[in-house]
Amino acid sequence: MASSKDFVQYVAEQCAEAGEIVVKKMFGDYGIYCDGKIFGLICDDCLYVKPTEEGKKMLREVVMRPPYEGAKDYFMVLDVDDRVYLSELVKVTCLDLPESKSSKKKTK
Repeated sequence: MASSKDFVQYVAEQCAEAGEIVVKKMFGDYGIYCDGKIFGLICDDCLYVKPTEEGKKMLREVVMRPPYEGAKDYFMVLDVDDRVYLSELVKVTCLDLPESKSSKKKTK
């Protein structure tokens, strides 16, 4: 089951305080980016965030699941309704993630 456009837009709006949020359709669902860095996936109307140590410390409840069959486990975010919490989770996650390959190339 694919994610609804309304849910995708809602999650993007909830994360907006973290930075520039962009969603891109991929593999039938969506990748979600903050300031050009992919931090998660939206699959089947659920938000999955890449696992990081700082993100784990922030989670109210740690639930690890693959966003789709054959994928690695991500944090499944159960509370997408708290805008401040979600934006902070996105910020700390992105700080903990490595720079994207395209960003590295631009700085050389």
